[in-house]
Amino acid sequence: MPKLNLSQIGIDAGTSYPGKLAETVSGRSWQALGDVGGITQFGVNLVFIEPGSASSLRHYHLQQDEFAMMTEGELVLVEDDGEVVMRPGDCAAWPAGQETGHHLVNRSDKRAAFLVVGTRTPSETVIYSDIDMMVTDAPGAESNFTRKDGSPLTADQIGDNK
Repeated sequence: MPKLNLSQIGIDAGTSYPGKLAETVSGRSWQALGDVGGITQFGVNLVFIEPGSASSLRHYHLQQDEFAMMTEGELVLVEDDGEVVMRPGDCAAWPAGQETGHHLVNRSDKRAAFLVVGTRTPSETVIYSDIDMMVTDAPGAESNFTRKDGSPLTADQIGDNK
């Protein structure tokens, strides 16, 4: 595969988080570098986080490894053990099954970016540390958001008061 030209790769945004939970990541966008390069065994994304936004809700993966390297700006890595400032060149790794809830938050006044690499598995379970939520993914199915015990989420849990 030839060199990837970042200026010719589209930028995506959005989330599958239900209800008002989506607001946490409203300033997140990404370039799917692995997909463009034809990578199938792991995902590679360049993620952009605007001021006041986060990379995700705080979470950990049961089946997939995850690795991040800062490329631009400054983000705060929030984990179970506390917080640490991340700047270009700083890296973090989360092995599959390690129950360390994490996310990156932009508390600065400038856009920040990081490269994230993760395993691609046919199925996955993600546990959310700060709320009673779990998501499961299976081949051919949409993401299934539930409480950690597998019961349905309520409107109160996702901030959806419709």
